[in-house]
Order: sequence, then C-alpha cells, then structure tokens
Amino acid sequence: MLPMSDVESGSRPPASDRAVPLTVTDVIEESLDAKSLVFAVPGEHAQRFGYRPGQFLTLRIPSERTGSVARCYSLASSPHTDDAPKVTVKRTSGGFGSNWLCDNISIGDTIDSLPPSGAFTPQDLDADFLLWAAGSGITPVMSILKSVLAAGTGRVVLCYANRDEASVIFSAELRELAARYAGRLTVLHWLESIQGLPSRAQLGNFALPYAGYHCFICGPAAFMTIVKDALSEVGVPREHIHSEVFQSLDGDPFAEVTVDVIPDDGQAADAEILLDGEIHHLRWPAGRNLVDTMMAAGIEVPYSCREGSCGSCAATVTDGQIDLGNTAILEEQDIADGLFLACQACPLSSTVKIEF
Repeated sequence: MLPMSDVESGSRPPASDRAVPLTVTDVIEESLDAKSLVFAVPGEHAQRFGYRPGQFLTLRIPSERTGSVARCYSLASSPHTDDAPKVTVKRTSGGFGSNWLCDNISIGDTIDSLPPSGAFTPQDLDADFLLWAAGSGITPVMSILKSVLAAGTGRVVLCYANRDEASVIFSAELRELAARYAGRLTVLHWLESIQGLPSRAQLGNFALPYAGYHCFICGPAAFMTIVKDALSEVGVPREHIHSEVFQSLDGDPFAEVTVDVIPDDGQAADAEILLDGEIHHLRWPAGRNLVDTMMAAGIEVPYSCREGSCGSCAATVTDGQIDLGNTAILEEQDIADGLFLACQACPLSSTVKIEF
C-alpha cells in the first residue's frame, strides 16, 4: 500500500533554493566542438540527483549582462554504467551557454545545477530500441543506449547523422560498445559529407525491418520531423515514437519562488496526486496551475522553467478533466495519453487524479 499524506490549506514558507553546486571532476574533449563535463554530487544530495536514462540537468551559467542564464543539457552518462553524472556540451553559433562552458570550465570548478528532469526516458529497458540522433542529439540517446545494453535484454539499433567524420561525438565509445555487444547493437553513421542529407524514403527503408521497435529521436527540428514522418510511413505505432524537444528558457528557474496560498472559495477541485510513491490530497483552485498549487502546499514538485518550455513537470491525468494550457513541447500522442505540463494546467472537473 502506498503511503498517504493529506495536505491542509494554510500559510507555507517560500520554496527553498533548489540549486546544488556540482564540482567538475573531468573535462573530456569529445570532438572538435564538443566537451563532456563530469560532476561530483555532494553526498547529501546524492538521492536528489539520481536520474533515469535520457534526462537532463539545468545549469546556471554566469553572465556579465544578466548575472546568470539557465541552460538545459542532457546527461550522456548512464545510471547503470557510470559512477558520476556527465553532460555533453556542443558549441552552437551564437550560443552563449555552450560557448561559455566550452571556453571557461576546468577541473575543480563548481557550477550550480537543478536536479535531473525530463520525460525522454524508456519505461522498459528490456524492449528493442531504434534510436535516432543528429549532432549533439546523441547525448540523451547515448544514455539510453548504454542503459539498455547494460541493464536490459533487448536489441539496440542506432542511426546517427553528422556533418562529417570529425563531427561525430562518442565515436570511440560507440566502436567499443558495438564490439562488446555484437549481436545486440547495430550502429549506422550517416555523414552528410559523404551521403548528403538523408531523405524520408531512405530513412524509412532503413527503419522498415525495425517497425516494432521503440523509437527515441533527438536532434535538430528538421531531422526529427523527417524521422517521424519516415517512421509513420513504414507503420511504426505512434505510441512507440518519442522525441526530445527543448525550448529556450526565458525566465530564471534558479530564482527563489514565493507562492501565496489562495483561499478555497468552493470552486477548487479535489486532487489526488501520486508523486515518488506517495499520495497527496489537496484542493486545486480553478485558474491556478498545479505546480504553484503544490508548492503552496509545501510539496516538492519537479519543475525547472515554469514556462512550459522544458517538460520537467510533465505528469499524467488518470481521472478527471483539466485545461492543458500551453502544450507546445508535447506531441499529439502524448496529450492523447493524458500527459500534460503541471506548470500550465488548471482543473476543469471537481475531482482529478494525477501521476508524476
């Protein structure tokens, strides 16, 4: 039986600073324009920084103009094979965060991070996987790939697109994994310098033998679109297609947030919320998003941006009706499956059940 926690209305202290200083223990040159940063997590925060394959960290990067900026970087490490979390950062033209990290971070430095977040993660590592990546999109895909091979039983097929051979991130590690897991791992490198840009028909032909596999896609928007179209054409079920979508963060997710409790005017919904194995009961006021409501009730809810841009607060409605609000980063199938962003949604029915 799950533990039960009933939350009563009343005044609550403001949300505490959730940022944790991580120490850089290694800086790895992955390619000409990409570096990996390995972090040591303070022992008292080790549990908070447990993560699932494919999740990301939100880092606070110093800025002379604004004081700091927040950027999300996927974890390339696997919780099943690596002793420490590792993010991989690729320089982007005009990208302040990526260039600052590549130019300034050294071993021994510390950088503030929020706990791991994200829903781009498999539910079952024993399934068969068809993974798609382009450029730095390999980062969360690599985390999933290593986790499936180490802790799962299924096959893994990776299609990895890059501009040229020098742009390939994790090339040596992929060769080593392909040799170690021969028979379970297949890697196809697609190099634009040799093969040109892939067409939908070419990707569809490649995917056809694996139409029953679970697909995870990460890369530039145009790449993800053509892959999803190709998969749909060869009959891959929509529920087997998962893509990672990031949008730039406008606000400051590291700022201390104070949320005032709204008195219950009788219009609030009775909400039952399952979070980290614990059930919470609270009143969810109409016109108020769920993240703010839970924070006002003193519940440590997962979130980063509170803008509907990162997916950290994604949850599932299992009973009742809600107003979804901004769903730009969610896909149609996600919404059909009941997924929503807790920082955007408001209740419509008198009772709702939610699972994080």
